[in-house]
Amino acid sequence: MLTRAEVQTSESYIIGAMLAVVGGFLDAYSYLFRGHVFANAQTGNIVLLGLNIEQHNYSKAFVYFAPICAFVAGVILVEFIKRRLKYNQKVHWRQGIVVIEIIGLLVVGFLKPGVYDTFANIVISFVCAMQVETFRKIHGHPFASTMCTGNLRSGTQALFEFFDTKNSKYKVKALKYYGIIFIFILGAVLGGFLITLMGQYSIFVCCGILLIVCGMMFQESFGGGN
Repeated sequence: MLTRAEVQTSESYIIGAMLAVVGGFLDAYSYLFRGHVFANAQTGNIVLLGLNIEQHNYSKAFVYFAPICAFVAGVILVEFIKRRLKYNQKVHWRQGIVVIEIIGLLVVGFLKPGVYDTFANIVISFVCAMQVETFRKIHGHPFASTMCTGNLRSGTQALFEFFDTKNSKYKVKALKYYGIIFIFILGAVLGGFLITLMGQYSIFVCCGILLIVCGMMFQESFGGGN
């Protein structure tokens, strides 16, 4: 198990928790406010894409196809940036990704609801793909900040291992995964609440959280982290 000193800031639990809040918030925002599209969980969009194709509703199918393509593009861009900036001593490549996320969400906040929803969902899906591809571990363990299926599987497996072996390290691991899922739910709750108060501008809250994340990673800028 990694010690506290060996854990990169970008793999700390607090960073993972903050990103999970953003993940839950963005899914609530895109679904409730931008035309019932899932920004994070592309499985849902893929299913809805198939259903609309079967029903020959191709214009509606495009609404779900576009975010899927944006998600793919986001993953590709992260890998490109990572290879170019991984050993840059002036800025950590993960900070660059977070800055791009903030800019993208700022743009979404100014897009008129009902008119530019498809474009808004494309940007949000792009941002979510960048986030999930950039932040892939907590304390050395794989995790996702924009979806819960993998976290639920890993947490449940760890819970089983704890009951089977009585080894407390599995209990800690399970609690961390279930904690992230709970925080993701809180992000969705927060998103639903703030949407009723702030409408399209509620997404700026995510920008604020990501700005804090970027600042917390400043110490890694000179560390040449992975």
